[in-house]
Amino acid sequence: MRLSTDWLPDTGWPHGVERQVLETVDSTNAEAARMVEQITGPRWILALRQIRGRGRRGRDWRDPEGNFAATLAMPVAEEPAKVALRSFVAALALFDTLVALTGRSEGFSLKWPNDVQLNGGKLAGILLESLPGQKLAIGFGVNLRAAPDAGEVERGANRPVALLPETGIGVTPEEFLAALAPSYADREAQFTTYGFAPIREAWLARAARLGERVTARTGAHDIDGTFETVDEQGCLVLSTPAGRRAIPAAEVFF
Repeated sequence: MRLSTDWLPDTGWPHGVERQVLETVDSTNAEAARMVEQITGPRWILALRQIRGRGRRGRDWRDPEGNFAATLAMPVAEEPAKVALRSFVAALALFDTLVALTGRSEGFSLKWPNDVQLNGGKLAGILLESLPGQKLAIGFGVNLRAAPDAGEVERGANRPVALLPETGIGVTPEEFLAALAPSYADREAQFTTYGFAPIREAWLARAARLGERVTARTGAHDIDGTFETVDEQGCLVLSTPAGRRAIPAAEVFF
């Protein structure tokens, strides 16, 4: 069932960006895939209840009522490697939104490749998926009111946290979208105008565990090293006993 979107004022909403609110959906990324032929410009799809959310590597993403689950679907013209850099754009937009809504930056950090942390725990995740016809779905999941049980996450992963218990600040999904959409539009404009360099610099300034020891898990292999930087291709760069390693895809553990 589709709900009215009149609850959002036009002031502050990015020009030319559509918005759609669903009462219940399996997955907002799946909904974007179903309506891909209708997507001619940026469109936000917000679910007030998502029942089959997905994270990276096909993992379940649990969405208790009151949490944020939305997808930004849009046409893209760049090569796949550059399109993938929008995970950093999305992470910065989430960071900007959380600072704006809470009035604080302390405690928030960005974990490579696509998580937002609060007080050392996982607050939000991002999932990029390619759609037919050179279109992209960027899925956002944010624990606004409640976090999954720690027993539901992968062994060694950061504990899940939620915004309300950690900060005492309650935000509805509608309010969060009203703040996130313009934040993303600003970062997207920066990315398309100036390229990845300023996005990379801003992301590194907010990075968790930069300069510290981390473990990157690539399939069956663990690579231990010091988190040195993120390179111009978005790869995690570790300083290891065997030399400098640039890692394009992995799970990072602290």
